[in-house]
Amino acid sequence: MDHLTTARTWLFVPGHRPDRFDKAASSGADLVIIDLEDAVPAADKDRSRGHAAAWLARGGRAVVRINPPGTPWFEADLHTAADHGCPVLVPKAEDPAVLAGIFARTAECCPLVALIETALGVERAREVCATPGVVRAAFGNVDLAAQLGVAHDDHLALAHARSRLVLASAAAGVRPPVDGVTTAVRDAEALAADVAHARRLGLTGKLCVHPAQLGAVVDGLTPSESEVRWARAVLDTGEAVTTVDGQMVDKPVLARARRVLAQRATGNFSGPSTPRSSLRPGPSESC
Repeated sequence: MDHLTTARTWLFVPGHRPDRFDKAASSGADLVIIDLEDAVPAADKDRSRGHAAAWLARGGRAVVRINPPGTPWFEADLHTAADHGCPVLVPKAEDPAVLAGIFARTAECCPLVALIETALGVERAREVCATPGVVRAAFGNVDLAAQLGVAHDDHLALAHARSRLVLASAAAGVRPPVDGVTTAVRDAEALAADVAHARRLGLTGKLCVHPAQLGAVVDGLTPSESEVRWARAVLDTGEAVTTVDGQMVDKPVLARARRVLAQRATGNFSGPSTPRSSLRPGPSESC
């Protein structure tokens, strides 16, 4: 579960393209998401679930994005994820009672990532993030933008929603959220701008739709050399209240400096990541 809370790059792979599963797993992404929902046509839903189950049974490691509760495929999707003990990305997350029920039905063995992509989900973000089993939130910018009637790549239009997720995560005591997708796969400038905006608001991961996006996401979410120099200068002052470059340094500033250095050193939000095998319980674990 630790890897879920620190992962920066989350790479989607369509469930009806099993030929891409191994490629995604070897892409360097922190996490692979087998998508059984939006990327899969209705006619291919059952077949996609079978592909996912077969790959997971062979030792594959992935998060599974299931279809939402109330759809014809939800029950079977959840059953497959529970069978393999893998984390579940829950779309249209907005009802804490529903999320708690999903977690209970996996015998509390499948950590949940709440994909918040509706207006109601944003309004209930604090309660959603505090639900037992939810270890992190992710932002569904495309679906939310469609509901609101704004462009999914409009930073200003969606800044409030992103900030709500950041605040809700902190208030609930879970790690910062994962940003939504950049649909312009080959537009390096658009991707860099999206990542910089997300990091500025406090998001610490990003959903990716192509392996070509991974490097820029890592670069954009990693503290810069100037930030590292600042952090070292702050920590060199010791514990006393003082100033660095004319700016006051006190306990909260020291904490931020330590976090910057930890993130730079490990490539994670706080401390070293766990191996990908942690995405599924081992034979000695209760789940």
